[in-house]
Amino acid sequence: MLPTRRHVLAALVASSFATALPAAASDRTDPQTLRVALLPDENAATIIQNAQPLKEFLAERLGRDVEILVTTDYSSMIEAMRFGRIEVGYFGPLSYVLAKSRAPEIEPFGVGVVDGSPTYRSILIANAEGPIKGYEDIRGKPFAFGDQASTSSHLAPRTVLARAGLKGDSDYKVVHLGKHDAVARAVAAGQVPAGGLSESIYEVLVERGKVDASKIRVLGYSDPLPNYPLTMQGYLVPELKEAIRSAFLDIDNPEILELFRVERLDPTDDAAYDVLREMAEILEINLAKAN
Repeated sequence: MLPTRRHVLAALVASSFATALPAAASDRTDPQTLRVALLPDENAATIIQNAQPLKEFLAERLGRDVEILVTTDYSSMIEAMRFGRIEVGYFGPLSYVLAKSRAPEIEPFGVGVVDGSPTYRSILIANAEGPIKGYEDIRGKPFAFGDQASTSSHLAPRTVLARAGLKGDSDYKVVHLGKHDAVARAVAAGQVPAGGLSESIYEVLVERGKVDASKIRVLGYSDPLPNYPLTMQGYLVPELKEAIRSAFLDIDNPEILELFRVERLDPTDDAAYDVLREMAEILEINLAKAN
């Protein structure tokens, strides 16, 4: 009896699947397409378009295809790294620490330098015409943060308040607005009396006229925070890891560096992010279980 079309198709699929399994297993450590995820802090299409020079640079340096990805939020980026769906990720500091707690083999290898420093700060702000003139005035009122996995719009300003004797959800109402710019706009408009975000993002919003500084009262700043790290999967073959590290640290194209909002990329390691783990202890956050 001659095989039917269905039998032939099933045999071809089974054969392809069987032969693909060994290749997929080996490709994991030395993939022909390198997937690079960038921060989901703007429109994904805009980020991918702006990242074309980076894509071309990496493809030429590494001699393989490069795919630029943007996840929907910090949490989905953490999960993508955890389950090996990306090889290189540009994380926020806290989201890196969260990812590292769930996938210990992730390795940070580069950090952005801005104004000569690999660190930055959070800024805590209040509405200029509102009732909050200092940290103690926040007691009993709402305070706006950004994404729960954000360093400068959640972990750092929340730590500043904790050190001032204010505990979230008991001494003040925690409000999450998702994005840094949403926090600044909400405070300026008086929709929330106070909030915290990245100092550098706040300054850009003021410079671009998106937030009126006259409507803002600065309450204070966080301690210096390690800047955003570039990370890679620890299971990649050593030759590829070194090639990735060298390629990123050699970037001197201003257009590419602008994508990361930095002057240059310097080497870094996991120990640089211990300050975030210390903040988590102050806030009694279990990083392995945090969302």
